[in-house]
Amino acid sequence: MLAQLTLLNILPTKLGAQHLLILLPKSKTLPKDCPHRELLQAIMARRNVQLNEMDKAALAANTEDGRLIVWAMLDFSKDIFALQTQIRKALQLLLADQPTQIMLIVLGDATHRQQAAELAVYGAWVNSALLPIHKSKDERRALKKIELWGCIDQKVFAPLKAQAEGNTLCRTLTMLPPNELTPARYRTRIQTLAKQHGWQRKEFNMKQLRKMGAGAFVAVAQGSPDEDAAIVHLRYAHPKAKKTVALIGKGICFDTGGHNLKPARYMLNMHEDMNGSAVALGILLAASQSKLTVNIECWLAIGQNHISPRAYKQNDIVTALNGTTIEIMHTDAEGRMVLADTLTLAARAKPDLMIDFATLTGSMAVALGARYSGVLGNREDLLQRAVRVGKSSGERLCAFPLDDDYEPALDSKVADIKQCTLDGEADHILATRFLKRFVDDVPWLHVDLSASRCEGGLGMVSSEVNGFGVAWGLHMLHAT
Repeated sequence: MLAQLTLLNILPTKLGAQHLLILLPKSKTLPKDCPHRELLQAIMARRNVQLNEMDKAALAANTEDGRLIVWAMLDFSKDIFALQTQIRKALQLLLADQPTQIMLIVLGDATHRQQAAELAVYGAWVNSALLPIHKSKDERRALKKIELWGCIDQKVFAPLKAQAEGNTLCRTLTMLPPNELTPARYRTRIQTLAKQHGWQRKEFNMKQLRKMGAGAFVAVAQGSPDEDAAIVHLRYAHPKAKKTVALIGKGICFDTGGHNLKPARYMLNMHEDMNGSAVALGILLAASQSKLTVNIECWLAIGQNHISPRAYKQNDIVTALNGTTIEIMHTDAEGRMVLADTLTLAARAKPDLMIDFATLTGSMAVALGARYSGVLGNREDLLQRAVRVGKSSGERLCAFPLDDDYEPALDSKVADIKQCTLDGEADHILATRFLKRFVDDVPWLHVDLSASRCEGGLGMVSSEVNGFGVAWGLHMLHAT
């Protein structure tokens, strides 16, 4: 449960909180109403910090009575990502103490106070969440209360809280160990969430998928010793919605690579290969809690990629749900296989927009590292909007080409298409060309989540598994 937020109309003459974050707008003079102004000036003099340098790093000090105070100066000419990063680092100085209560004080004009307050409150919520650990002794304390002075517009914080809860759900699911989040247990968790939030739910299990002809999904899932894989469909409907958005998520709960077995270095953390499905669930949760005026169809491809006598092999030829025959080139290219049939199901309903999320290719991580994710799609205006929303949400996307002249690399002599190539060149583009075969002509974006794990944190989120995509997806829904 996230901390309770209390808005203060009057700043108390004696600040009782033991942990304070004071956010100031960048200016040539230190505001006279800055709490503990004299202490801040003394710290600046002692550390030889000039006022015009305060936007580079937060300053912290303990008062004589033991309170920890952090000051940060925000330059609002910088982009949202830079502001998020600065506030996250300032909050870390406080949250490292694991306080049960913090006070946030925002100064400046009304616009700056509003922006600073929204960033700081959201940052406090997402960075104080107690994410899964499995130590025999867990002595962490939850943040229970946030007091905010300087912004009294209560209504802006409800959607931010929903976004924080969606991000936290995404990170929680992604961090669960693979023996705890098997496909069967994942489906049970989703069933519980659907009941809690009133989502319509339907599952297509392995028996049904075989009968339907979903050969691409079944090829991957058949290697698992348990027949617990499924495509799960959830629906959130708003009575006044005029548009429908389909969210599709790759939910591979563990990826060994199959017969083309991954080496140990690259198999580590492959329980996180279900992150795309967790992003879709996080968006769905936040959107439904915010009662967004949009219908959401959520399709989750849940399974595992195991090595076994029944597992699919190189040179197998399988037939996807839409009738496309696929020549298997590499069993570790399983994500595009499970997404192929899931995208086909989603496209049949003709939504106004489809967005799929997947930790799909290593080549995207090579291209971008872990600080951006990549986006490709079949509409230029959608790509441009996706990049703009990335900048405004702080979850940055880089657009890649999807031109027709990439297609010959996937030509097969024995089937309609190759699953991939073996040289790996531009695999993030070729994977998307492959997926394009299964979306019909529905407006569509593919997000390759190379930034799903970033050492040291990213933007507003301090944990390595950062929930990238939830905030972006919500901003996209608002822009649709």
